[in-house]
Amino acid sequence: MARPGAVAGTGLDAGVAAHYGEPLPEQRRLERGQAVADLSHRGVVTVTGPDRLNWLHTLSSQHLLNLRPGVSAEALFLTVQGRIEFDCRIVDDGEAAWLIVEAFEAAPLAAWLDSMRFMLRVEVADASADWAVIGSTTALEGPEDRLAWTDPWPHVQAGGFAYSVAEHPGAERTWIESLVPMAELEAAVEGRQLAGTMAVEALRIAAWRPRHGLDTDEKTIPHELDLLRTAVHLEKGCYKGQETIARVHNLGHPPRRLVFLDLDGSHHTLPEVGSDVLFDDPGRGERSVGRVTSAALHHEAGPIALALVKRTVDPEATLSIVAGEDRLAAAQHVIVSPDAGKTVGRQSGFLRGPR
Repeated sequence: MARPGAVAGTGLDAGVAAHYGEPLPEQRRLERGQAVADLSHRGVVTVTGPDRLNWLHTLSSQHLLNLRPGVSAEALFLTVQGRIEFDCRIVDDGEAAWLIVEAFEAAPLAAWLDSMRFMLRVEVADASADWAVIGSTTALEGPEDRLAWTDPWPHVQAGGFAYSVAEHPGAERTWIESLVPMAELEAAVEGRQLAGTMAVEALRIAAWRPRHGLDTDEKTIPHELDLLRTAVHLEKGCYKGQETIARVHNLGHPPRRLVFLDLDGSHHTLPEVGSDVLFDDPGRGERSVGRVTSAALHHEAGPIALALVKRTVDPEATLSIVAGEDRLAAAQHVIVSPDAGKTVGRQSGFLRGPR
């Protein structure tokens, strides 16, 4: 925020710069690896002790028993009903597991994990005040032992399953979040061009990458966001929420589905997060079928958004969104298939049950 032209972010990105006066050029530079993003507002939770990976494995949706030092993973901690409570980026350094989360998750996650330790040899700490995160599309130069998390999205991980198209727009995307001591943040970005969180968000949305706290609510289950591809291992043992994961995957459909929206750019406006997504049903008139969860102006695609809509909405239908005094036409791109869940579980072999 001390850089010239810095404009403060809001909402989940309060505390760092939304942009530095050039939102679209910053986005292009970030995409090309010519800039980095200050994400020092992110939460960082550490888990140390010899039992840490076995313990996190039993609590989360991800298979973490043999997570090698430096290898990145994504894991969810769910409610008993299978709803997403915490979404964690995990990397281990051989002595500690580092969990990068949204700022609002850090304190409650650390407290919950601490309450679950029982007699195991683990220690939990909220290290958010001492460690900062720097986002980039190329590896950040610096000490050889610098720890970094590389986003597995959208590549289907071991034990995962894709609910969306074979050709994914995020397939060529690289996203890295490097950990640096907070006291060394200025030195780590010295001499580098910076991009604000508006640039980070535009690239994320273009890659159909869901973000906890924006593209989720208190009812969200992983299937609705296509998170089974990177954050859920379908053949691991029992964990809280696992019954919902199995039941929806094998026998049903997620009630909602995440969609990517190409928005009409002629009005030069973006919808607010939470705006109703409307469908003009010839038999029932215009009605709300979902809500906008993320929106951004992309340097090539123009205005784009993610939205959660009812599963039964026709994927071919053109939707509309009210943005201020304007009404924006919104063309859908399917992220989660309306048919996801009913037959894919049988194809994956998961009906044999957890191990």
